[in-house]
Amino acid sequence: MEDHGRETAAMREQERRDRQMALENSDSDIGLCGWILVLFSILLTLLTLPLSIWMCIKIVKEYERAIIFRLGRILRGGAKGPGLFFILPCTDSFINVDMRTITFDIPPQEVLTKDSVTVSVDGVVYYRVQNATLAVANITNADAATRLLAQTTLRNVLGTKNLAEILSDREEIAHSMQSTLDDATDDWGIKVERVEIKDVKLPQQLQRAMAAEAEASREARAKVIAAEGEMNASRALKEASLVIAESPSALQLRYLQTLNTIAAEKNSTIIFPLPIDMMQAFLKH
Repeated sequence: MEDHGRETAAMREQERRDRQMALENSDSDIGLCGWILVLFSILLTLLTLPLSIWMCIKIVKEYERAIIFRLGRILRGGAKGPGLFFILPCTDSFINVDMRTITFDIPPQEVLTKDSVTVSVDGVVYYRVQNATLAVANITNADAATRLLAQTTLRNVLGTKNLAEILSDREEIAHSMQSTLDDATDDWGIKVERVEIKDVKLPQQLQRAMAAEAEASREARAKVIAAEGEMNASRALKEASLVIAESPSALQLRYLQTLNTIAAEKNSTIIFPLPIDMMQAFLKH
């Protein structure tokens, strides 16, 4: 399966390169009339020097590329820039393409999950133009198309997940979306660099139901812990009683310790039970 995937990716890359080469080499087919117009434009430029030089020199910034069209066909060599380049004023036109990374928010999407729960999910996508020639020639508006495709991909990916997976496996969902978007936008010259899931909003009724379930679960665990504590305490008391039963004087010491504790904490009248064993001598007399 991995070999088949690599072969498919290689074939797709080769097709993309072939289309790019065909677009960049299309200016050789402008025909005889086209070459006559080009020569006429060059002659007109030479005759109107130096005024025409201001119409021929163009500048693109470091993060931009220019796609030049000569008589409607992309000029040989592909994108130009950054820096200076020349165009013919009558036959050439150009389009600037921004090569910087673009960020946009995916609007909240109402998604029905695999376990029939409606959630609202939004995200953010980072992408850039990797091939300016394909971004201009293969699609009308690469930015708008990428945004719409991201919304559709988000709904499609989340529709195959249940609620627990959406809440816990955001990283996996984002990676799956990135791979899907990157494959789909490869023919447009777009490179999707990163996708992140921002927020998952649940309906109010579902939130209350989940809160009630979590509260009931916590109460059940608290009761189990309290019962275990009582059981351990009873076992400790049983062991303590066995130790005291082995020595009668230990009980008297325990009485004295209890009296000391009560006297230290509260100043009040204390009725201390006197052991009957101590009164037996007086009772005999």
